[in-house]
Amino acid sequence: MHYWGKKLIRTVVAASALGLTACTVGPDYVRPAAVVNMPSSFKEMAGWKVAQPQDEVLSTRWWEIYGDPQLNALETQVAIDNQNIKAYEASFRQAQALVQSARAGYFPTVAVGASATGTRTSANLNGSNAGKETSDFQLPFSLAWEADIWGRIRRNVEAGRAAAQASAADLAAARLSAQSELAVDYFQLRLLDAQKRLLDDTVACYQKSLEMTQNRYTSGIAARSDVLQAETQLKSTQAQAIDLLAQRSKMEHAIALLIGKPASEFSVAPKPLAFQVPVSPAGLPSELLEHRPDIASAERKMAAANAQIGIAEAAYYPTIRLSASTGLDASNILDVMSWPARFWSVGPAMSETLFDGGLRKAQSRQAVAAYDQTVASYRQTVLTAFQEVEDNLAALRVLAEEADAQDSAVTAARQTVNVIENQYQSGTVAYLNVISSQTTVLANERTALNILGNRLTASVLLIKALGGGWNTADMPPEG
Repeated sequence: MHYWGKKLIRTVVAASALGLTACTVGPDYVRPAAVVNMPSSFKEMAGWKVAQPQDEVLSTRWWEIYGDPQLNALETQVAIDNQNIKAYEASFRQAQALVQSARAGYFPTVAVGASATGTRTSANLNGSNAGKETSDFQLPFSLAWEADIWGRIRRNVEAGRAAAQASAADLAAARLSAQSELAVDYFQLRLLDAQKRLLDDTVACYQKSLEMTQNRYTSGIAARSDVLQAETQLKSTQAQAIDLLAQRSKMEHAIALLIGKPASEFSVAPKPLAFQVPVSPAGLPSELLEHRPDIASAERKMAAANAQIGIAEAAYYPTIRLSASTGLDASNILDVMSWPARFWSVGPAMSETLFDGGLRKAQSRQAVAAYDQTVASYRQTVLTAFQEVEDNLAALRVLAEEADAQDSAVTAARQTVNVIENQYQSGTVAYLNVISSQTTVLANERTALNILGNRLTASVLLIKALGGGWNTADMPPEG
């Protein structure tokens, strides 16, 4: 073999061996503690109803526990057509592409080209070259490769991979947020339907009361003021029922936005409110680290920031590159493919920055500070998760007690109305007492509906706080 061919092979082998025995500068990532003292259980779990065995693990289709086919269909549309989710999905694909871009640094860059050049010197020149025409035809190949001695490329890949995993968790968090927001809006819509039905039934009752007072006034038993009071109560309740229509329209429009449809092309038919508040398993505080996508995202961003420290430290070390070129060069196109037309060159190169005015030191400090910032953000995200779970556990417990008390209040108010209406019929009380008792019943019935709506909302927010069935195993692998 030709001497220079052997030298090329030895150079490539030596550079490859150097890359295999290289080190990786910078700290290896170790996940810091989420909180100083991880609690063993949630404080607000005291007195909480124990979940059934089939409820021990949240499903990724958690909304199915409410048993509403229309809600199930809408939730499916959110995952497909919500524009915010699509934006996060595109961001995730960008992050995956950046990982592939970083991995390309492991491999050499090979290029090929072709050129043809024709020249003619001026005829006014003196000498043998005056008016001479020449041609040059080239077919060059080139190779360039950086030996990753200090792990700069490996840290780049590590940072990109962690960023892609963080992006996947961000996508899951956006999906969970949209799904929970849809469930809350849907329950509010059904709550408005229930209130509208209640007000319509009440208007029908008030209409009968007005007819009764008019008959009593015509008979000379009741005063004109009784009729006016009954009419005022009727019209006021009708106005409240009309106002609910505007609120319901806004809820419909909000749902349309979540499922990616124009508000003018979407509607939901009224339907009775028939939901039971489910029992959601709270699990253990430590499980939040695996089940909350926002926590997973914050943790992966820490890993990416840690890798950036290694990239900044690698800048202190020399860069070693291997370059080689070969090809064919001839002045006649017919001679380009001949053996004498060949040329080649090969050799390593090393470069080191001797002075940069403190640039690398500043970049290292910046990388360390950025990592410290992600650690603080990670711990804040964990603490916020604990707070959200505790808040909604407490809300569900308190609201359940409030619902029991309110149901008793509704029952008592209805009995009061029956008694006072009978007293009015017998002429022992004024009609103002009837108005007052009927108003009290309506207010208590609406309060009971609002409490049910708050319980349903709190149950959705608890599921969201627990991660909604998502798990870190759903993220792309580290390999």
